[in-house]
Amino acid sequence: MLDGIGRVLMQGIEQFYSWTGNYGVAIILLTIAIRTLLLPLTQSQVRSMKKMRDLSPKVEELKKKYKNDQPRLNKETMELYKANKVNPLAGCLPLLLQFPFIIALFRVLENYPYQGPSNFLWLSNLGLPDPFYILPVLAAVTTFWQSKVSSMGGQEGAQATMLYAMPLLIGWFSTRFAAGLSLYWVVGNLFGVAEQYVIGMKKAD
Repeated sequence: MLDGIGRVLMQGIEQFYSWTGNYGVAIILLTIAIRTLLLPLTQSQVRSMKKMRDLSPKVEELKKKYKNDQPRLNKETMELYKANKVNPLAGCLPLLLQFPFIIALFRVLENYPYQGPSNFLWLSNLGLPDPFYILPVLAAVTTFWQSKVSSMGGQEGAQATMLYAMPLLIGWFSTRFAAGLSLYWVVGNLFGVAEQYVIGMKKAD
């Protein structure tokens, strides 16, 4: 599966490069194309998170009722989610959906046979880690931002841990992997944030 995705990604990069003459722009366009294809799945995630937001008052009632009984609180909360067909970890779904593409793109960019200049903005080589750590910082910040805006409410337990742990993990990985991969991640996060705000504006209308 990953080999097949990798071949498609490589063809996509080359196609966008043939149109733009810049590998950095090609990776950005490829990112937008991938995230656009994932829109139906992320829309499902948004619906699930909306249900969690609607259930927040009931969750607060349970917290007050079982404030001195944490095991019972956890049990009752999970039963409430189950009864309403809500996954409390749904906020992490956009990140998890990208992992097959991230792994495949890592394999592609690790030894990518650039047919032209591989520099982009301050980067001298998209195949090497960012020497100025700009992209790793942006990767961590935008990962946190997207997770925050997609949560639509408070975070509890494992979700709260993921909210803070995932950005740090992504930032650390980005200091060691090809800058092209970090560029993909940053642009993908910004796409996700923009998507959430657009969905929010539509709901407001």
